[in-house]
Amino acid sequence: MTATALLLRGARLPEGQVRDVLIEDGRVSAVAQAGQLPSVCEEMHLSGFLLLPAPAEPHAHLDKALTWDLAGAPPCDLPGAVAAWRGYAEQVTEEDVLIRARRALDELVANGATAVRTHADVLPGPDPLRGLRALLRLRAELSERVALQIAVLHIEAPDEVLDKALELGADLLGGCPHLSDDPQAAVARALTIAERHGAGVDLHADEHLRPDPKDLLLLAQAVRERGFAHGATASHCVGLGGLDPAEAARIAKEAAASRIGVVALPLTNLYLQGRDTPARTPRGLTAVRALLDAGVPLAGGGDNIRDPFNPVGRADPLETAGLLVAAGHLTLPEAVHAVTTGARAVLGLPAAGPYEGAIADLLAVRADSLSGAVGASYPDRIVFKGGRAVSRTTVIREAL
Repeated sequence: MTATALLLRGARLPEGQVRDVLIEDGRVSAVAQAGQLPSVCEEMHLSGFLLLPAPAEPHAHLDKALTWDLAGAPPCDLPGAVAAWRGYAEQVTEEDVLIRARRALDELVANGATAVRTHADVLPGPDPLRGLRALLRLRAELSERVALQIAVLHIEAPDEVLDKALELGADLLGGCPHLSDDPQAAVARALTIAERHGAGVDLHADEHLRPDPKDLLLLAQAVRERGFAHGATASHCVGLGGLDPAEAARIAKEAAASRIGVVALPLTNLYLQGRDTPARTPRGLTAVRALLDAGVPLAGGGDNIRDPFNPVGRADPLETAGLLVAAGHLTLPEAVHAVTTGARAVLGLPAAGPYEGAIADLLAVRADSLSGAVGASYPDRIVFKGGRAVSRTTVIREAL
């Protein structure tokens, strides 16, 4: 038995069985009926807990987090949010981003996330990469608790700024083709810059409800034509949700053929989109069922955390899962998969969970079923990264 072994006793697995789970050197080495594994290492008793693969947050904006009150409540639509953030971003400093991002990331980890992909804006002013530097510092500071991926986000920033961002250590190149005068050229440029750095792309795609979404299809075609091999993700894809089902299915198949991961972001997009159509309001949610049916890797993310783009958000992947059930009509297992195993797959991470051979990134939540974990979203949680407990939340409730 290794010195880094941990035996989790009496945990309920997502499928309902109560099992003991042995962790050695960061992986699950054995799963057995309760009481059958010998007591030869450190133990933790998890009776009353549901043991899940640890969630991954596939789309955050940690540089913007917790600025709703600071930036002033903007008009509640995407253009208004962009304007409010750009105005506030003029005064944002590296230390300011570091402090707020650390608070938000601590919330995400406490709620179960052991991997997070955040976008980092190219900021206005003479030092456009100050937010990125803050997030790079945070990535190093918290590396033992959470794996942090950083995508540099821009709207038509100069090539030299984006090259510098990727040289500094950003993992991916982001962008917003739908805000460009030429979305096809914007997609091509993103792939060209990313390719010369050996980096992937994660584009904000079709974040609108117009009847002509283009970004996802353009990205799928460009990835396939170029043979782009560094990984491509399309986030939001809201326009896909408003299409005729047959057309949505066609585009989803194109995305699947190009092995593009799609991140649905129901919390922010349900808040932002559709306000200009008060009668029979369309809602901001991509076509999750068509994407799943086509075999597209689907992740569910939380997006903004109480910033000008969304005043709410608990930094809780299980909240996202609940929205995918209520608004996207996914089943409970599908929704949980989207914020755990599906999210890790989109981020290019190996499988985790309470299964033999898997990475021991785990979330124990006090619940006896998926409906309890997602529906009630109990705060009592233990988070494991690589088999080591990195966060524990215990709540005391009294009826007086």
